[in-house]
Amino acid sequence: MGIEIERKFLVKKELWLALEKPEGTHYRQGYFMNMHDRVLRIRIAGDQGFITIKGAAEGISRLEYEYQIPKADAEEMLNKFQPEGTEKIRYRIPEGNGAVWEVDEFLGANKGLIVAEIELNSEDQQFLRPEWLDKEVTSDERYANSNLALRPIQS
Repeated sequence: MGIEIERKFLVKKELWLALEKPEGTHYRQGYFMNMHDRVLRIRIAGDQGFITIKGAAEGISRLEYEYQIPKADAEEMLNKFQPEGTEKIRYRIPEGNGAVWEVDEFLGANKGLIVAEIELNSEDQQFLRPEWLDKEVTSDERYANSNLALRPIQS
């Protein structure tokens, strides 16, 4: 069973933009099922395709199953079925204690929004908070990628 334990934060744009960071990866994703208790996502991340099924959140945890699929299949599904989706550039920043911050600069309808996520091994795991972090939005459903696909937020 796959479990995702994640915390999510808004990012202080000025501090983030001034930061030296590694090259980002372009993400395009679409949601084929977007219900309160389950999500089915197709994603292209750089040159790889993925299918992901996520369950409802319980606290900051939820079931997640992700499998690599051929990029061509992911492109065809996104193009032919035209689901609601998002595009972003994702940056991976080491946290310092073994975890990684995934920082998303959204494009398209969510252009200007920058969100940072960190996946944890347990709900009570401690982690270093960089100065560019802003307000925590883990429990704010508006910032779930599946909801941003339907109701964009521009920052």
